This record gives sequence, structure tokens and C-alpha cells, in this order.
Amino acid sequence: MGKLNLAMACLLVATACTSTPPNDVSPGVGFGDYDRYAAERAARQAQLQGRAPQTVLPPIATSTATPTAAASTDSVTARAAAAIAEAEGTAPAAPASAATRVDTNNPTISDEQDFQAVSARESIESDAERRARMQEQLVIVQPTAVPERPGTTGPNVIEYALSTSHPIGEQRYTRSPFGRGRHEANCLAYRSDDLAQEAFLSMGGPERDRQALDPDGDGYACGWNPAVYRNAARAARGN
Repeated sequence: MGKLNLAMACLLVATACTSTPPNDVSPGVGFGDYDRYAAERAARQAQLQGRAPQTVLPPIATSTATPTAAASTDSVTARAAAAIAEAEGTAPAAPASAATRVDTNNPTISDEQDFQAVSARESIESDAERRARMQEQLVIVQPTAVPERPGTTGPNVIEYALSTSHPIGEQRYTRSPFGRGRHEANCLAYRSDDLAQEAFLSMGGPERDRQALDPDGDGYACGWNPAVYRNAARAARGN
């Protein structure tokens, strides 16, 4: 605030010491240019109220002032505006004609959309050559048929589950009572019920049961439950 008061005092002293043209028929009383005075007064009031300083002033009206006096007034006004901006800590605005510079040395920035940059290094002939090189490097991959599933993959437990409808434990096939003692040991050889059911079907099941994987004759080995796949298919159909 002290800098601002000092700047205002400098402005008043400089204005008082500057010679002014004699009073004539120009607008206002005691001023050669009332519009300019009003603009400077509005700028001072804006500074006192905490607003941005007014740096744009209206053009000087035609008056009888001498060129030396007009130049002196402009110089005083410029110095006062600079002092006010320095007191407020406001950085001077960049010139409107200043062009934004682009760092073309940055490898992460592409200038392919910059017409001036591209036209400076490319021509119609070079562009045609570049497109020809790209065309030569183009590789067209022709579509191929989807490979068919080989028929040697073994039984599909999902298809078998959807082809049956009876529950677990309902006997459908004849079984020998002599194989029940080795049922649990044989089922422990498989890591999952699906693998046991697949092996059971590959060895002649569900009609035949060589390893006693299905002692109750329901067609499901080692406690395998087809209801999981049936429910999933029913949910997919929206039933």
C-alpha cells in the first residue's frame, strides 16, 4: 500500500509540474483534454478500489497544445502507469503481435499438422515418394477359415450333460456289485469330477463301467453333477 501511495504522489507531482495549454473552448474547465483526464481519474479510482489498472486510454482530442507539451504529458502518463503496475505487482501484458513459439526440437511433439513446417521440408514430389514407400511396405493379411475342432479330443462332458435329464442317483444302467470296493480309490486318481466323467465316457460309459467309476448306474462318474451345465444353458436361453 505504501508503494501505491508513493506512485500516486509521483503522478500528482509530475502532473502539476507539466505545462498545460491555455484554457480554450475545449471541453471541460481548466483542462486541455477532459476525456483523457476522466480516463486517468477512472484508472486511479480503480487502483484505489483494488481493481485491475486501466491501461487503455481514449485518443487525444485535437487541441491547441504544443507538440512538446503533448509529448511530455504522454511520457508522464506512461511513467505513472508503470509505477502503478509495479506497486500492484502486476506483470506487463505481452504484446498482441507476439507469436506463440513452438519448440520443434522436442522429439515428443509432432508437427505433421503444421502446414508451414511440413511445406518447408516436403514437396509434392517428396510426398508422393513417401506414400509410394509406405504402399510398398503395406502388408495385407488375407482372411483364413476358422480351424475346425478335431474329432480326437475325446468326449464332451457339456454335450453329455445337456443330452441327459435324469437326476443323480437314478439308476439307468446295470452295474456289477463286485466293483464297489475300488470305486473311491479309482475316483481319487482324477483331479476333478469333470476329468473323471470324461474318462468314464471315453472307456465306454455310460453303458460300460470298467473302473467302477459309476457303481450306482446313473451314468455320472465320481459324483459328477450335470445340473451345473443344465442351469447355465437354461440361464443363457432366458428360461
